[in-house]
Amino acid sequence: MTRTRGRVRHLEPTVGLARADAAARLDGALAAAPLDVVRTRLYTAAELYDAPAYADTLDARAYAWARQPRTPAAALAGALHDHAIDQALEGWVAERRRGPSGGGIVGVMGGHAVDRDAPAYRDAARLGLRLAARHVVATGGGPGAMEAASLGARLAGLDDAATALDEALALLAPVPSFRPSIDAWLTTAQEVCARWPSSRDGLGIPTWHYGHEPPSLFPSAIAKYLRNALREAILLEVCDAGIVFLPGAAGTVQEVFQDACENYYAAEAEVAPMVLVGVRHWTEELPVWPLLRRLAQGRAMAERLHLVDDVDEAAAVLAG
Repeated sequence: MTRTRGRVRHLEPTVGLARADAAARLDGALAAAPLDVVRTRLYTAAELYDAPAYADTLDARAYAWARQPRTPAAALAGALHDHAIDQALEGWVAERRRGPSGGGIVGVMGGHAVDRDAPAYRDAARLGLRLAARHVVATGGGPGAMEAASLGARLAGLDDAATALDEALALLAPVPSFRPSIDAWLTTAQEVCARWPSSRDGLGIPTWHYGHEPPSLFPSAIAKYLRNALREAILLEVCDAGIVFLPGAAGTVQEVFQDACENYYAAEAEVAPMVLVGVRHWTEELPVWPLLRRLAQGRAMAERLHLVDDVDEAAAVLAG
């Protein structure tokens, strides 16, 4: 209550009505959101692709919702969703952290535009296959090199993993990209998943900020966020066993220096290896390496920077 010119005026009913109206609007926004804002586990590919046609799937519906103008209530719904994913991911990662015997989570970063029939796609898949023998492989969860690394990791537990990978690549190659048809791109991936159920844990961390790029079906767990800045930071943070950076453009360069910043200020025991693949790419096409080495001088991270020419060398660095 408050006093006005000597009289006592009660505001509780007005305040109560305002709160009730705000609560009703919030309830409406939560009901309108296609996402579960209180979920307790990460997504699976089957959950995101829950309809035969991509346009009808949860993934597509969430992207359409995310592109709408943000009301305060809708923004809160999005924040609650990302918080729920954050909590679920924290538990998932805690069970797979690096221990005295090794293991841990290793990241693979690379270009989203790599076609499935390209040599670079095969290389990324071979890298995922080799890394998953000892680590959990995490990627940005999208197409291109990210999809390829997740594919290799998915097959790593099979007795005939190398043969299975060749066969899977042959199945995927006729539809090299999600353009012009996401449905065709999905169908071939679903054929691979049906033929080779996941034999290893794998993590994808995509975002609806880039919702025009469909998430890969191959990781066993998918932490999909609405906010890209949050997703970028978390993707780098969870990779306690190091990160391999395949040739890429602006997004990959950003990830290189974001990870370098983390390592620059980290305590020596917390510095994770950084492995850049492609000497010519990182020294001539995009001369990231000289600046990275200069930045690392006198820091603990200097001994954990590696520039290699192929994915076999990269896998060997992280196997040691």
